[in-house]
Amino acid sequence: MNWILGVIIILILLFLLGNYRKKKRRQKTLNDLVSKWSKQKNQNEFHFGSIEKYFKNNSEKDKIYHLISDRCATDLDINETFKIIDRTSSKIGQQFLYYKLRTIENQVRLLNFNKLILLFEKNENLRLKTQLELTKLNSNDSYYLEELVTSKPIEKPKIIWLIYTLSILSLSFVLFGFFFPIFFIFLIPILAINMVFHYKNKWNVSDYIDGVSQLSKALYVSKNIARFPEIKQHFTDTTFINEIEKIKLKTGFISFEKNIDNEFAIAFWLVSEFIKALFNLEYIIFYSFIDSITNKKEALKKMFHFIGEIDSAISTASLKASDYVLCNPKFVDEKKLVVSRISHPLIKNCVTNDLSLIDKSLLLTGSNMSGKTTFIRSVSINSILAQTLNICFAEEYIAPFLKLYSSIRITDDILENTSYYLEEVLTIKELIDASQSKKPCLFVLDEIFKGTNTIERVSGGKAILSYLNKENNIVLVSTHDIELTDILSKEKFELFHFTEQIENNGLTFDHKLKEGKLKTRNAIKILELYNYPSEIIKDARRTEKITFANTV
Repeated sequence: MNWILGVIIILILLFLLGNYRKKKRRQKTLNDLVSKWSKQKNQNEFHFGSIEKYFKNNSEKDKIYHLISDRCATDLDINETFKIIDRTSSKIGQQFLYYKLRTIENQVRLLNFNKLILLFEKNENLRLKTQLELTKLNSNDSYYLEELVTSKPIEKPKIIWLIYTLSILSLSFVLFGFFFPIFFIFLIPILAINMVFHYKNKWNVSDYIDGVSQLSKALYVSKNIARFPEIKQHFTDTTFINEIEKIKLKTGFISFEKNIDNEFAIAFWLVSEFIKALFNLEYIIFYSFIDSITNKKEALKKMFHFIGEIDSAISTASLKASDYVLCNPKFVDEKKLVVSRISHPLIKNCVTNDLSLIDKSLLLTGSNMSGKTTFIRSVSINSILAQTLNICFAEEYIAPFLKLYSSIRITDDILENTSYYLEEVLTIKELIDASQSKKPCLFVLDEIFKGTNTIERVSGGKAILSYLNKENNIVLVSTHDIELTDILSKEKFELFHFTEQIENNGLTFDHKLKEGKLKTRNAIKILELYNYPSEIIKDARRTEKITFANTV
């Protein structure tokens, strides 16, 4: 009896020790969440190959209001901006937040998302409880759950009938063997054949096992979060949890070997592996699971969105608690773009600017490095953030709900044998086609047609910009071509410029937006500052006089 009592005491002590360690880990996680609130993540935590997977693999993203194209994402440094705004606690939330940043939905969904943000802003206790659950999905394996949501299922093999037949034969020979041992001999060739099918199917299982192992965790986390009364009020339909519960046993069976982490489990695995191979259990259950995943695809998607939406809202609340100047956008129906103290999220100590366009578009001039391109990028990226996360890096943002298209970073395509000019022609043609939409668009262009000569650049640019500037469309264009200013000022374009100062043999920029067209030309002066030969400077001045005289 003493040894039984001793075993009981040891088991109790082990339970208490495990519980103590669990509480310590929980408290450490909680302290980390509190200390990291409103702060950026470590820059090494971004693996865009995995982060982008849900966005790239989602076949339904083309059905939404507007998709931020790869070209536009490159032009506006979406990935770098994502590093600033991402404060998610789970890998699922991180993937969903990236998807959210690249897909503009509608104002109703946006306002509903904003209510969730406000909920976590006002209720710290709810936020911390929710984050504690979400951190359980922060391992890199959680990136693979999206495959169950987005991938096409493996087709069931045509020889599945043979697998069932072999399984029945195995079971029969085992049962008969207890009465007639000779049947155990017949079991040997059946076992050999089953082993071939079992391990051949392991390749298919391995493709799914990471995602399947996270499915059980995601279900557990979803159930815990859905119990919070405040979450219940916001998410009135959580029936997806009951739907996924129905395949819980299959999920646990397939992901079992993924969770092996000690010697005892390995011993059990060896026995279970033999039994699975003998009766083709894994083969049969795996394809039954694939059927279930196909049937529960909508429930899986809802669970992914449930976790992702909540984590994205907490992430946005954390961003709003940071030191950035942020505001909620105001959307209007008329052609109007008004921003106050707008800044670019990627620029530290960014010089802020104001802009007011009423029934007009923007033509921006200025020298290199003066801030032209940065400013139109600032307005553009804030337009995306306004319509995806309901925040802007500004004190005020007023504009229509806009579809956004850009032509900024154009390059030659050597592999496609496409010149710079032709690449630009093809890109701007996409903008022209988009302008046919009845929905208002924001067109952002930097140095239109700089791949061709001045006369055709100005004439072609004028025609295209006037064409794009129809209906409620808004155009933001930067250019070096002063000639465009006089022409487009009559075509409902408001003129603004940036300037630089030459002081003490050096360049200084204030990066402040100024009304009107640029009246100074400093390009040749800059050549002189950097000690170009005097012969070049004199020749340039002489040519400038002649050219300028001919254009006046």
